[in-house]
Amino acid sequence: MSDVTPPNGQATPEQAARATDAALAASPGASVPVTPPATTVPLSTADERPELVVGAALAGGFVLGLLLKRLGR
Repeated sequence: MSDVTPPNGQATPEQAARATDAALAASPGASVPVTPPATTVPLSTADERPELVVGAALAGGFVLGLLLKRLGR
């Protein structure tokens, strides 16, 4: 296991846990701020079913083509 910091500059969860453990061991009377657990972002419909996005783009292009054809008359 390595202690290399990722390119984004943030510590990995393992590094953060070890730092918290080290802080508690260094001063048992000190309090360490508690961070809430990471939550997952719910997937949108486009992420779950990309074929709907493609179908909507196709239908929109078809409607736009019909509209432009009428305006050209």
